[in-house]
Amino acid sequence: MRKIVAGIFLLLIASSARAQAPAGATDITAAQVQAFIKDAPHDRNSDRPIRVVDAGGYRVGIFGVFRPKSAPPNATMHQTSVSEVYYMLDGAGMLVTGGSLRKPATPRPSNLGNWTDVAGEGIDGGVSRRIAKGDVVIIPGGVPHGWASTEGDITYLIVRPDPDKKLSLR
Repeated sequence: MRKIVAGIFLLLIASSARAQAPAGATDITAAQVQAFIKDAPHDRNSDRPIRVVDAGGYRVGIFGVFRPKSAPPNATMHQTSVSEVYYMLDGAGMLVTGGSLRKPATPRPSNLGNWTDVAGEGIDGGVSRRIAKGDVVIIPGGVPHGWASTEGDITYLIVRPDPDKKLSLR
């Protein structure tokens, strides 16, 4: 599975590559990811950056997410070209993507990067799928997405390739 995630990541990077060369590689160990998730708030949805690096003309963010079973269903659309690659570390749930937001709210500044987010009460006409430990889902920027339900607490990584440098370096 790591080879699949690495391959997807390399394809995303190659498609966004610019003439500027990156300074060097960035390592994030499994132990660092586990410690990061353990230290995340567990009483609410937590989507926080582990690292955001300059990858030579664009940025790449690695975010750790803890989502408790008690978190309500959600639906959002990021108004940006930043895509998201979900890699499930633990747990399972029903993820809905595509379609349109039901009763979209007024766009608000994102707490993730320099763009706006639109929340909704759900998604109409989207694709629902159960994803579990080891699964990968690629969500292009601007596509509505959200969790309809989870079977317990879930943890996952989000890789966010950022061609427009909307993410703050960390």
